[in-house]
Amino acid sequence: MSAGDLIGRRALVTGAASGIGRACAARLVAAGAKVVAADRDADALAAIDLDVEPVVVDLADLDAVDRLDLAVDIVVNNAGLQHVAPIEEFPPERFSYLLRVMLEAPFRLVRGALPHMYERNWGRIVTISSVHGLVASPYKSAYVAAKHGVEGLSKVIAMEGAAHGVTSNCVNPAYVRTPLVTNQIAAQAKSLGIPEERVIDEVMLEPAAVRRLIEPEEVAELVAYLCSHAASAITGASMKIDGGWTAH
Repeated sequence: MSAGDLIGRRALVTGAASGIGRACAARLVAAGAKVVAADRDADALAAIDLDVEPVVVDLADLDAVDRLDLAVDIVVNNAGLQHVAPIEEFPPERFSYLLRVMLEAPFRLVRGALPHMYERNWGRIVTISSVHGLVASPYKSAYVAAKHGVEGLSKVIAMEGAAHGVTSNCVNPAYVRTPLVTNQIAAQAKSLGIPEERVIDEVMLEPAAVRRLIEPEEVAELVAYLCSHAASAITGASMKIDGGWTAH
């Protein structure tokens, strides 16, 4: 995808202040899109140094989500968070919070954006799922449940949107070099009773063939491709960037 491919398109990227979201926002801007960068962290959003329209919103506030201007051609559902704990110790309110941010909010965003997309007979929904949308790991019940749920939601959107020129796909990375990943190293170490320095090699990267963290820009490149005309026949798919995690 080159500069100008998305001229005339308006895109919404959630969790855009850092990590994968920021990389996606930058890549879509480079392709010519007007990008609405949404995040709950106003200071981080102001510091991203991109030509975007910043919108401060907490996706856990579903009423606030419904009030957003969703006249957009592209939605990148990226915002996410993690909580690591055994099921019997997992706080129920935290479980609900993760599902609200990573499953209910994407539903609300797509629900609000589809009428505009249908009117223009063109739209792209890209959801940053996870390898954990396809397989499970212990101690991540809410995250795995939310990602499995959004995989199903994406497929329904694909089926309903096809007649209107709208595609819907998931991108499924393994561990990406983001604050979400670095912040859970200590939590994983505590849950498993091992030193933090062993978590990346022995836990995070143990199932993968490519033994390195994925860079946010690698994910953003696939997101941009899925927004392009060349990807117009790709819908209802789950595109893995997992270093071979699920190959065995």
